[in-house]
Amino acid sequence: MNTQENKRALVIVAHGSRREASNDEIRKLAQTLAEKSGTRFLRVEPAFLELATPSIPDGIETCIRAGASEVVVLPYFLSAGRHVTQDIPAEVDIKRAQYPHIPISISTYLGADSRIADLMLEMA
Repeated sequence: MNTQENKRALVIVAHGSRREASNDEIRKLAQTLAEKSGTRFLRVEPAFLELATPSIPDGIETCIRAGASEVVVLPYFLSAGRHVTQDIPAEVDIKRAQYPHIPISISTYLGADSRIADLMLEMA
């Protein structure tokens, strides 16, 4: 097992909702991803752009305090709207400035993956 890989953390970023059950779905997704990833990530944390907690900076902070030496932020969004192109990067930049020695990257948003079309067809 690669020790560096074991020190990576994943933050799943969703929009956030006034409906708490919707936010709980994202928290459950993060838990499921943590279980399925095995030792790939030190930690998998949910975070929200607005309307729910933890915030994106707080989710990243939790990972760093847990010992992550690298954080990957995955936007749980279907299109590259303003939240994906501007708002999430601005929130991530808060922690990049605070922790310049820790790589914090933003992966491609969920909807950009070509496998989404296959999944949708399978679901239909």
